Amino acid sequence: MREIGLFPLGIVLLPGEQVPLHIFEPRYRELIGECLDEGASFGLVFADESGLREIGTEAAVVEVLERFADGRLNIVVEGGERFRLLELTDGRSFATAEIDAVPDGEEHPTQTEVERCLAAYQRVLAVSGEDAEVVDVQSERLAYRIAARAGFGAPEKQKLLELTSERERVVRLAGLLERAAETVRRNRQIRERASSNGRVEPV
Repeated sequence: MREIGLFPLGIVLLPGEQVPLHIFEPRYRELIGECLDEGASFGLVFADESGLREIGTEAAVVEVLERFADGRLNIVVEGGERFRLLELTDGRSFATAEIDAVPDGEEHPTQTEVERCLAAYQRVLAVSGEDAEVVDVQSERLAYRIAARAGFGAPEKQKLLELTSERERVVRLAGLLERAAETVRRNRQIRERASSNGRVEPV
């Protein structure tokens, strides 16, 4: 158990994922400044109208893109290990909390499950008109890597973040990708029909 500074946001950062952030509020400029000075990480936690989620991701600044004269920053952060919020603390201008690590279980996906997930991902790329991607199937964070590139919304990414084995993540992700591929295909088909004859008929 240890204390960490928190940055509540409306996004989810997966382990290994990199995202750009614009830091403008004074309290978060203070937090990020300390992290840069000390080489420390902070906790990025998904927050919305329902409040803070219990599971978040440690984030480290990997690049400072731009510093502004008024103290604002453009940075890139990378997701590290997951943590569980134990208790919110106070005394700083930014939110802080006692946290504990969230270890993964030992259950790994089968080869068939991995292949299904990869096939669904390539299908999404194909129907979206994007180039196929070579994915390292030996990666211990295969599900996180694919999910970070697939463009899912924060709620779905949060559900993946909260799962406690790579097998659970791969199986869930395969289903999400299959549904996404079908949605993209149907939407494209509707657009094509609409542009060709001016009306959309039921599929």
